[in-house]
Amino acid sequence: MVCAGMLAKVLLAATLFTQSGGAAAPQKSTITVHVYKGGLFSAFAHNHLIKASISKQTLDPKSMTAEIFVSAKEMKVIDPEASESTRAEIQRDMLGPKVLDTDKYPQIHFKSNRIEQSSPGHFRVTGTLELHGAGKEISFDVSGGPDHYHGSTKFKQTEFGIQPISIGGGTVKVKDQIDIEFDIYP
Repeated sequence: MVCAGMLAKVLLAATLFTQSGGAAAPQKSTITVHVYKGGLFSAFAHNHLIKASISKQTLDPKSMTAEIFVSAKEMKVIDPEASESTRAEIQRDMLGPKVLDTDKYPQIHFKSNRIEQSSPGHFRVTGTLELHGAGKEISFDVSGGPDHYHGSTKFKQTEFGIQPISIGGGTVKVKDQIDIEFDIYP
């Protein structure tokens, strides 16, 4: 049997822990981009992993709408297989005029125009993705709710006017199709 004094000490300790910043910080919504290697000598290259926080989001479950913004300049090359200098070079190429051209196109934007619930906790989302100055309608599946939504989609860079980087006459190149995952915490 727990005495009242012991219970009071436990509650006080928990309160102090929470007030001192010991509580877990809320999750931040993120996107993860998977870019794959290709070409005859692709064994000498590696796949790329890129992460970014979602800078602004609006989710309205009543009207079944969603809108997200990502600052293109905040995208970060993670590439665990690459050296720090290689990651820095990939980062420069990704943000520069060869790929995202973040000085000209600083923001990535998605706005839904239709969200349909397919089953409890599963949704089909259709909307416009604006990237690199081009807008294209995309559809993808999302699961979860109400505290966390996860989804993924694929698209080709060339659909948004981005030419995948290629070196050595295409013997080492980035594949056109990229995979996007996202985790949204309302």
